Amino acid sequence: MDTRAFKRSLHDSGNYHRKGFGHSEDVNQKLQGEYQSSLIQQIRDRGYTWQEGDVTIRLAEAFGFCWGVERAVALAYETRQHFPTERIWITNEIIHNPSVNQQLRQMQVEFIPVINGIKDFSEVQSGDVVILPAFGASVQEMQLLNDRRCTIVDTTCPWVSKVWHSVEKHKKVEFTSIIHGKYNHEETIATSSFAGTYLIVLNLEQAQYVCDYILQGGDRQDFLAKFANAHSDGFDPDVDLERIGVANQTTMLKGETEQIGKLFERTLIRKYGPDQINAHFQSFNTICDATQERQDAMFELVDEALDLMVVIGGYNSSNTTHLQEIAIERGIPSYHIDGADRIGPGNQVEHKPLNQSLIVTEDWLPPGPLTLGITSGASTPDKVVADVLEKIFALKASPLPV
Repeated sequence: MDTRAFKRSLHDSGNYHRKGFGHSEDVNQKLQGEYQSSLIQQIRDRGYTWQEGDVTIRLAEAFGFCWGVERAVALAYETRQHFPTERIWITNEIIHNPSVNQQLRQMQVEFIPVINGIKDFSEVQSGDVVILPAFGASVQEMQLLNDRRCTIVDTTCPWVSKVWHSVEKHKKVEFTSIIHGKYNHEETIATSSFAGTYLIVLNLEQAQYVCDYILQGGDRQDFLAKFANAHSDGFDPDVDLERIGVANQTTMLKGETEQIGKLFERTLIRKYGPDQINAHFQSFNTICDATQERQDAMFELVDEALDLMVVIGGYNSSNTTHLQEIAIERGIPSYHIDGADRIGPGNQVEHKPLNQSLIVTEDWLPPGPLTLGITSGASTPDKVVADVLEKIFALKASPLPV
């Protein structure tokens, strides 16, 4: 389908809203009360360092809520205030933070149920209000909701929309979109729905496999099996890798996305020659500024002398997971938790090691002086970070086993 034409018609309809409803002052007061923290502001004001007892906190200089997340949450709150009696749905988590999503549930915002891995829109009726989350929604979902004459409130982050524009440019000139992302992540699902022919690669290793295939050929069936669920219908690696454009899920590691782009560019230069590269390769900068800033701040933080690192954010948050990767690569003992409730009872923590299930670690805080690095993903409110710090301070103030 012509996704650009569909978006134009949707935006021009009276049922589509992408801006607020005039309740920003009331909503901002609510958000400050529920999600901000005076402790975190004091730490910022003191150069991102805080001493309490024998605990020294080093806070990353960019962390937590980004502009796109703040905008999405504020717009969801405004929607509830503007439509006090209407039934309101959201097509997915507004952001990847359990406390924020739970707050929306308490405001009687209903989440589209997922049955056997498929969203069930059967309960959504004409006249219902449906929020599209910060990650966006697929063009098929938008079309369904528009056909059902729902009121659509679109909180999609502009950085995500920028990626959609990129893959639409690829489609217009019949280039295959190589999308650096996770094929089952809602943002990548939405992005691929705006693409024409596409292939999703998770990391540099998968990108290298594709590049080797471009240069040397290979077993077509093995290729398709390796990228099952990660390519467009009818994808043919023997035909569809001659002209490619690179895009990305906005929360992936900046450095890896850049490496993948350069790898494909070098590969196509080798195959077709430098004078033909523009006919075979396109790349647009679609790395989110906020993601980049938080990763840069994390790289600076792990250069310091730290005993431990705590990374705070939803377990399904891609940008939080990548912050965790940075600490692990530097060999710093690191704990990914989604909130203060994961700490205790006693000196134990329930956390999620990279690419593993939740585990419980005993005696995670050592006795004596401790320098602790702290960061949080772009969907994590300051108050959640503050609650984690208060729990750590209280634990270290009590006697720990030697």
